[in-house]
Amino acid sequence: MNKLLVIFLMVILIAGCKNKKKTTLADNDTVELADFVDFFPEVKLPIQIDDSVLLRKETDSSSIGYKILTQFVPDSLFLRDFGADIKPKIYPIGKVVIKEFETYLFLKAISASKRAGYIVALNNGNNFIAGMPLVIADKDPSTFQVGLMDKKYTVTQIIQRRKPGGESIERKKVYILNAEAGAFSLIMTDQGVAEEEREIINPIDTLPHKNKYSGDYIKDKRNYVSIRDGKKPSEMLFFIHFEKDNGECVGELKGIASLHGTKTAIYRAVGNPCVLELNFSATRVVLKEQEACGSYRDIKCFFDGSYSKRKEPKPKVVSKKKK
Repeated sequence: MNKLLVIFLMVILIAGCKNKKKTTLADNDTVELADFVDFFPEVKLPIQIDDSVLLRKETDSSSIGYKILTQFVPDSLFLRDFGADIKPKIYPIGKVVIKEFETYLFLKAISASKRAGYIVALNNGNNFIAGMPLVIADKDPSTFQVGLMDKKYTVTQIIQRRKPGGESIERKKVYILNAEAGAFSLIMTDQGVAEEEREIINPIDTLPHKNKYSGDYIKDKRNYVSIRDGKKPSEMLFFIHFEKDNGECVGELKGIASLHGTKTAIYRAVGNPCVLELNFSATRVVLKEQEACGSYRDIKCFFDGSYSKRKEPKPKVVSKKKK
C-alpha cells in the first residue's frame, strides 16, 4: 500500500513539474516552444503599443534571451531595424489566443539606440507564420506613433505628426494576417495628406557620385533609384523608393551592391533571403527582384521596372570680365 502511495505522489510531482510555468527565458535555459508561448501574458483586445510602452522600464528577469527567441521566430524580422551586428533585448508585452486558429504575440525589442514593438503570428501548432514591426520609436518630438490590433484582428499602424503651426497630420496603414502567404497583407492606406506634400528623404543623396553608373534614375519624384560611389570600385551604394497602385504598395531599400561583370550589380541582404539585381545601360537601370524582398516592401508589389538616368546639370561657367 505504501509503495502505491509513493508511486502516486511521484506521478503528481512529475506532472506538477511539467506544468510549472518558467519564470525566466535566459539564453542558457532549456526552453520548449510551449514554454516560450506561455511566457507571454494573455491579454484582451484591443491591444495598443505606443511610444510610452516602448519607453517603459522592464526588469531583466522579464526579458527573453535573443538566442531563445530566434529558436522560434526568424531573426530576419529584426535585422532590417537593428542590423546584423546588434542583438536587441526582447521583452514580452502580451498574447492573444484564437482557439483552434492563430496566436498573436506582442513584444518589444530594445538596443542602445533603438526601440521597436512587433507582432508575431503563430499557427494552431504555435509555429511561426509571420511577423512585422508595429511601432519604431524615433527622436522626433513632433510625432506620435501607435500600433494596435482591434477585436476584428486587424492590425493598424498610425503616425501622427504635428506641424509648426499646430496642425496635425495622421497617416494610417491597416493589415490583416494572410496565413497562406505567410505575411501580414496591407488592405488599406490613408496617408492623411496630399501626395505632393509627403516628403521622401534620400539618405545617400549628398554622397559622391563620380563613378560610371552613379547618379539618379527616375520615373517620377516618388519612384527613383539613387546610385552612389562605394568604398571599392566593385561596389556601389544604392537607395530605392517606389510607390505603386496609387501609393497603396510601397517599397524602400538601401544597401551595397557588388558588380558582376560590367553592367550588372547584385545585392544580397545579410540574414535575409532578399536578392536584387540591377542591370545598367548608359541611360537607364532595370531592377529585377531575384529572391523574396518582402521585408522591404508591401506584399502585392515588387522591386522591378526600368528607371531613366537623370542628366546631371552642367556647372555654370563664370566668365572673367576684362579689365
